[in-house]
Amino acid sequence: MKPSFYAGLGLSLLCSSAALAQYSGNAIRIGVITDKASVFSDAGGEGTVMAAKMAVEEFGGKINGIPVELISADHQNKPDVGSAIVRGWIDRDGIDVLADLPTSSVALAIQAVAKEKQRITLISGAATTALTGAACSPWGFMWTHDTHAFSVGTARAVTREGGKSWYFVSADYAFGHAMEKDAATEIEAGGGKVIGHVRHALNASDFSSYLLQAQASKAQVVGLANAGGDTISAIKQAAEFRITDNQRVVPMVVFINDVHALGLKTAQGLTFTTSFYWDRTPETRRWSAEFEKRMKKKPSGPQAGMYSAMRHYLLAVQKAGTDETKVVAETMRGMKVNDMFATNGKILRNGRMVHDMYLVQVKTPAESKAPWDYYRVLREIPGEQAFLAEKDSGCPLVQ
Repeated sequence: MKPSFYAGLGLSLLCSSAALAQYSGNAIRIGVITDKASVFSDAGGEGTVMAAKMAVEEFGGKINGIPVELISADHQNKPDVGSAIVRGWIDRDGIDVLADLPTSSVALAIQAVAKEKQRITLISGAATTALTGAACSPWGFMWTHDTHAFSVGTARAVTREGGKSWYFVSADYAFGHAMEKDAATEIEAGGGKVIGHVRHALNASDFSSYLLQAQASKAQVVGLANAGGDTISAIKQAAEFRITDNQRVVPMVVFINDVHALGLKTAQGLTFTTSFYWDRTPETRRWSAEFEKRMKKKPSGPQAGMYSAMRHYLLAVQKAGTDETKVVAETMRGMKVNDMFATNGKILRNGRMVHDMYLVQVKTPAESKAPWDYYRVLREIPGEQAFLAEKDSGCPLVQ
């Protein structure tokens, strides 16, 4: 005997209810928290929000029939503000995953909240290795770069080229401290030495006193352990003071947006490590063209990394059939990362996504043939060399 229409309808409703029960609040809720108006807004900001949206759109805005909702906020580069926002999101709005998190001090505060509340973090902007080290989380994933990866490429290359004495101008918060420490390790391993440093506040307006101290040190290399608007300001003022006549200025963290702001005349010859360059492969060019159509600029590494991290998270939710934190986190770790950002990327137990990095040099104005044609890729740095092995990270999860 065939089942009646009503029996079939009842079975359908039961299955539908069971499926919805696998998703908290009958929705997959994403909160992108970023810097929308300050020093990291160009490399992150609305661009990372758009990159996350692009990943959501690839799935048609739904996973297994469940709607994906995305909201965003500006943490103002303040740990207390960022923490308050995400607590409200989690307690009031049922947010499942927190994404981007530029500024290491803010990321550390937010990841601590997310660890307590058992929420996934997808970190694309912050760089301190503490996020996958002492402050690691079972639900935390660090995607794009970190201070160790930047150091392995840039500090190692410059020291091998003869830059043996260094003086650092560093941002005075978690990222700057970690960047300087990791760079010093590479410099000393290459036979060089850090002879001094000076530290500045985040979003400093005047670098003259710091740069004059670096100039007076007579170090061969002035290392900039800062990022975003701080790096741009320091490079511009170093050129004004003609520091580059006798010393090499080496920024440890540069994004393509920074080069665009500086202009090739000022930025030409800068050598640094990057996680992403839009003109590297046909896939990076296609995705970057779509991003540029929406944002009127090429994507930075953090923006491209945000797309990759969000896409991987949504694939894991789709595969797991739930947004339950523990299940999704385990599913993410069991999947390779293959997209325009990374090939055969792998996620370690401490949450570090291991992928290749690139040592690049900024072209001269004469070498650049088109808008945003800024880099020459000098070499590829294999992920296993760029990032710390999990056993060396200091993460309690792998001890």
